[in-house]
Amino acid sequence: MEKISFRKTLLDRNLGRRAVLLGVGQLVLVGFLIRQMRELQLQESEKYQLLAEENRIDIRILPPVRGVIFDEKGATLAGNLENYRLRIVQEKAKNPRKVLEDISRLITLKDERKSEILAEIAKRKSYSPVTIIENISWNDFIRITVNLPSLPGIVPEVAFKRFYAYKHFFAHIIGYVGEISRSDLKVISTGNPILQIPDFHIGKVGVEKGLDPLLRGSVGLSRHEVNAVGRVIRKLKEDPSLSGKDIHLTVDSKLQEFAMHRIEGSSAAVVVINLETEGISCLASSPSFDPNLFIEGMSQEDWDMLKNSENQPLANKAVSGNYPPGSTFKMVVAIAAIEAGLIEPEEVINCGGFLEVGERRFHCWNSSGHGDMDLIGGIRESCDVYYYNLALRVGIKRISDTAKKFGIGVLFPLPLSSVSKGLMPSKNWKLTQIKEKWVPGDTLNSGIGQGFVLSTPLQIAVMTARLATGLEIKPTLVKAIDGKPINRNKKRALKIQDSTFSLVRNAMFNVVNDKKGTAYKSRVVDKKKILAGKTGTSQIRLISESERKKGIRKNEDLPRFQRDHALFTGFAPFNKPKYSISVVVEHGGAGSLVAAPIARDIILFALSGSIPKITAYPIDQRDETDALLKRIKKAIHF
Repeated sequence: MEKISFRKTLLDRNLGRRAVLLGVGQLVLVGFLIRQMRELQLQESEKYQLLAEENRIDIRILPPVRGVIFDEKGATLAGNLENYRLRIVQEKAKNPRKVLEDISRLITLKDERKSEILAEIAKRKSYSPVTIIENISWNDFIRITVNLPSLPGIVPEVAFKRFYAYKHFFAHIIGYVGEISRSDLKVISTGNPILQIPDFHIGKVGVEKGLDPLLRGSVGLSRHEVNAVGRVIRKLKEDPSLSGKDIHLTVDSKLQEFAMHRIEGSSAAVVVINLETEGISCLASSPSFDPNLFIEGMSQEDWDMLKNSENQPLANKAVSGNYPPGSTFKMVVAIAAIEAGLIEPEEVINCGGFLEVGERRFHCWNSSGHGDMDLIGGIRESCDVYYYNLALRVGIKRISDTAKKFGIGVLFPLPLSSVSKGLMPSKNWKLTQIKEKWVPGDTLNSGIGQGFVLSTPLQIAVMTARLATGLEIKPTLVKAIDGKPINRNKKRALKIQDSTFSLVRNAMFNVVNDKKGTAYKSRVVDKKKILAGKTGTSQIRLISESERKKGIRKNEDLPRFQRDHALFTGFAPFNKPKYSISVVVEHGGAGSLVAAPIARDIILFALSGSIPKITAYPIDQRDETDALLKRIKKAIHF
């Protein structure tokens, strides 16, 4: 009995311990559950309340305001205008067709447009807003807003649309914005929420594209409590959007407009570089277009005209046009020869009108010949035979290396579309690209800026800027971002002897200011604004013997698009250079007759800051020039 009693007592003790342990476990579990419930109730109450009231919370993306683009002095080139518009959200509208019919009774909405909207709704996700109409009047906007309870799914918005104050004058620099396309999404990050905004505009070309990440800004979010019909009851929370950064360019709007008027009617390009700041003061390309058409909507007819025009108004000829530099390239060859010790400035080479190499004759533009020419005379009178001889001595490698020192064949990283590298050929380039060996004739053609050599007006202006200063000028287009100036590296001196620079600059002075110079008629008589430069004529094709037999002997006898390009490059003032300039007139003929007068007028405007004074021109040219300047003055709006 005692053993049974002992065992019972022991069992009772074990059961008691288990009961205690079980009780403690239950208490712990209950405590944990209470704590979790408290946490859910207190800490996440807002989250679950929003989930429970999801049908009463309206979350909207707040698009940012795009940054403004200014010229160097603060004139607005690209800004933003208020845009009153209507959008529709399918999942809230339930019956979009009916809602659109109701809207059309309040404002003008054509049947064609309604069909387009319904088609767009069918392509989009149900929660994605679709634009109904933009740029409606304030009265129409208020009329819709007042009637929102009976227009489910309609979202009235006050947005901003881009506008371009100077229209076609800055089209090739500023560019324009447009809706995001599939091709855009292939090259830009799709993870950025800003790109998910329906109808959001990004830069398509020009600075708008080149600086788009800076200009676009960052999205914001707005949360509102709404009633059953969608009317806002109260604002819950708002994270504001961040506007894009403002950009100040280096371009002078007055100079740009004057230049565009000066080359109006031509297919041409002008580049002006400020030698003190390295900023591009003018970047003109003609003909041009109004970028506002890409914002407001363009007819198919207008688009076809722009796209199919022989003069290519959509192309920025100043940075993407590739032209043989012609005789403007001769200074590079001269420098290469002097620096290599292959010619003395006083050495004379006779020009009899041509140079025979092998069985081929290479002609000078002066078929009668220039006679004896030294280095300065060869540049002053642009003697081809002199430079044929120099090119043979120097060789294509030295020519190519020197050309690149001066920016020919160099890509300048500007925030623009389709900036061309041009082409400075070499023996290896011809072998790999054309599958042919380099021959002496290639060197001769390169020596006068013809053959395979291609340059942009920008590169020619850079070449002249470096010639004028002796410094490695690197052109820039951006002056400041959000008011903070762009720091520029200290300009490096080119490894060229000062005496070489002095010689070539004096030769360029003679081109314009010596009676024998090819640009003498385009001289400046104001002693404080003396112009130095070089003319060029870029040959498109040779006149064949069969054509000569038919009476086609001059460039003017050819169809327009087969005629030579006219070029001029220069700097001023001669004693203290402030600007370099390049001008290319497509199929304009002789650079001395066409491009040089344009360059003179534009660089005088740059130096004066206004319409040039007639006293800066030779007396015998003042009447004609005055009439031209008065026409431009009447057309400009400043």
